[in-house]
Amino acid sequence: MVKLLENCQIRQANSQDIWTIRWLVLAAFLDPTQLKVEQFWVIELDRKIIACGQIRTLAQAQELGSVVVKKTYRNQGLGNYLTQHLIEKSTAPLYVECLGDKLKNFYKKFGFVEVNFETNSPHLPEKFRVTKTLAKWLKLPLFIMMLK
Repeated sequence: MVKLLENCQIRQANSQDIWTIRWLVLAAFLDPTQLKVEQFWVIELDRKIIACGQIRTLAQAQELGSVVVKKTYRNQGLGNYLTQHLIEKSTAPLYVECLGDKLKNFYKKFGFVEVNFETNSPHLPEKFRVTKTLAKWLKLPLFIMMLK
């Protein structure tokens, strides 16, 4: 497992963190809806949040989402560390939606595989069918993946 940078700490988010989380998510052009602070974990450096990610609880599954590292701290292993931490915190079948091959390959490193909708898991939430259909219409390279 990748080590956390010196002077960084990971912790569960609290209510005071919501605006920082929202700004990180918006700056990364991610979906700012469904941001529930109690589902987030953050990485801090000198008491400033530099990364965040959440595990959304769905009906019979969970979704890893909103994983963002502040631009000036990227390429230092923080995204890897945070993703691994979130995977370890998951308690149900875990899914992720990602745009493009770069993110698809990032999540493959952790054991995620692309979901085949013809032979889908019984836990596959309807939400993913809707977003996959929209992405197809808009010709976006969206991948829905499940942790194996």
